[in-house]
Amino acid sequence: MKKEKITLEYPLNYAAEHILWIMIGSPLGLSEWFSDGVTVEDDLYTFTWDEHDQSAYLLETIEGKSIRFQWEEDKGTDAYFEMKIVTQPLTGHVGLLVTEFAEPEDVDDLTLLWNKHMEDLRRKVGV
Repeated sequence: MKKEKITLEYPLNYAAEHILWIMIGSPLGLSEWFSDGVTVEDDLYTFTWDEHDQSAYLLETIEGKSIRFQWEEDKGTDAYFEMKIVTQPLTGHVGLLVTEFAEPEDVDDLTLLWNKHMEDLRRKVGV
């Protein structure tokens, strides 16, 4: 079954973009809120949750703006997950746009998981 693309936007109105970039664009930052630990070997990031590891390839980085990965299990498909910092031009409010692919029956669970991650991120960046 083909995975469907989901896009989630999280307002982080008073977060500083450079702090947010550290949190999404570095292994240390990602281990603060996204996973329990991150190791990197070349372009392969291994994320650890409790005793479970999951690896993803770094596909693209736009310094200070976005980072895109592909889970190892999705290799050879169009599926990826991306975190992109967005700034509203009129208000200057900052947000994080998350794009990921999931099986249709997993969309709700994946959304809940990202909501939990965002709670952790908000605490870490102080918004």
